[in-house]
Amino acid sequence: MSESASYAPAGAGARTTDDASTVPDRAALVLVSLLVVAGVANLNLSVANVALPDIGKHFDSSQTTLDLIAVGYSLGLACSVLWLGALGDRYGRKLMLVLGTALAIPMSLLAAFAPSDIVLFLARLGGGFAAGMAYPTTLALIAALWDGPARTKSIALWSAIGGAIASLGPLASGFLLQHFYWGSVFLITLPLAVVAIVLAWLFVPAHVNESTEPVDNLGGILSLTLVGALILAINFAPVPNAGTATVVLTVIAVAALAAFYFRQRRAKNPLYDLEVASRRVFWVAACAGIIVFGSLMGSAFVSQQYLQNVLGYSTLQAGAAFLPAVVFMVVVAPRSAKLVETRGARFTLLCGYVFLLLAFLTMLVLWKEGTPYWEVAIAYVFIGIGVGFAGTPASHSLTGAVPVSRAGMASGTADLQRDLGGAIMQSIFGAVLTAGYAAAAGSLISSSGKDVSSSTQAELTKSFSSAADTASRYPSSVQDNIISGAKAAFLDGDQWAYLAGIVAILLGAAIVFFLFPKKDEEQRLLAEYHAQDATG
Repeated sequence: MSESASYAPAGAGARTTDDASTVPDRAALVLVSLLVVAGVANLNLSVANVALPDIGKHFDSSQTTLDLIAVGYSLGLACSVLWLGALGDRYGRKLMLVLGTALAIPMSLLAAFAPSDIVLFLARLGGGFAAGMAYPTTLALIAALWDGPARTKSIALWSAIGGAIASLGPLASGFLLQHFYWGSVFLITLPLAVVAIVLAWLFVPAHVNESTEPVDNLGGILSLTLVGALILAINFAPVPNAGTATVVLTVIAVAALAAFYFRQRRAKNPLYDLEVASRRVFWVAACAGIIVFGSLMGSAFVSQQYLQNVLGYSTLQAGAAFLPAVVFMVVVAPRSAKLVETRGARFTLLCGYVFLLLAFLTMLVLWKEGTPYWEVAIAYVFIGIGVGFAGTPASHSLTGAVPVSRAGMASGTADLQRDLGGAIMQSIFGAVLTAGYAAAAGSLISSSGKDVSSSTQAELTKSFSSAADTASRYPSSVQDNIISGAKAAFLDGDQWAYLAGIVAILLGAAIVFFLFPKKDEEQRLLAEYHAQDATG
């Protein structure tokens, strides 16, 4: 029995294939429609990273504000995905799919023409909420409409193409930034969104295995508060004079976590079924996926700034530099699906973690000032292989461990892997990068022996883009010294970020190695879960 065979979909128009899989009618068109809808969210997720240096210069933004702009979309998506996924399960997944994709259009326009960096952050946050309506529904429908090996292959495509589209965002953004202003990057998804709405309306089935139980809206509000406060607390932690805000946000996150836990224990129809979530196949896969997809987003966030700030790449060159990760992600994902079926999710996840560890070790050891591109490309190849291997089992194990009536919970968790993982890892990377940069820049200023005013020092230690803007006001000889010092400070800060990534990957690999069941035990547990759900 395959990992997902025990949770057969019962959608109208379903048919059985030669390999005992269940698929919907017009399966190819349905899958393409879902992948295009997911593509809108995935592309929006990554378009800001390449533009961060230009945005920083345009608004004279601090590194913390740039971090918030980078994380804003995934923050909005991570906050809302559980609640909106449950609303889709109850009131119509197709409806949420279309509404969320439509709402992405005005949010993209607001971001493109934002008059300030604060408005830009809020537009990115709103875009994330729009994606929270549509993106979890795509995987929920795959879980509801496909079964058996066909589901594994569909999820592999969903994972790989989603990751590839997100990774192509920097390339498309880089091309636009060569010819247009920074806001153009947020207009990329508009044509794709229009196509996605049409495809979803025409081909995606409505009302497949949807719930009739009321939605736990209080649990939804608590989950939104919990995730939002947690991510913001991480972002504000390294900011000078923001200690009070960090403490308040941390207290809010802890209180929301406690309230959410007790609410889910008491609710008749909980937003997040803690009994299902406690299943070993489910929660270990959830933790593993957070680190896998967080590593992808976090590495893109830091590396795009490294390529432009330190190596002097243009925005187009920086975006194109990521292509090896895209290629290997797509090439490896189908092999990952086969490996899941033959060797189990644990083995496939560990293969992915090995390559992710190699990627961050490469960044830590080889990425310096003057690093040739082939050394940059090696790290990106490892990232593509690592995410290609680990992405499929991380998402597939979630949908295989829950009944199809809880597909929204599984898809919401799978989305959280990407969005919460991306938001947390970008926030952690951004926090340590900010702290490392500020400390190194301050040390360089102190050791220079020059009399630097407090206001100038604040500008020089705020971010690389702020230092570059300050340097432009001085003679060329002074400019060179300032830029050279800013590069050295950035290289100090990004080393901290790569070390944080290595620690996270080692932790995730240890969790999978010691706690995720081997293939035979995994099959036994999945059969046991199905029996519990059938009698419950």
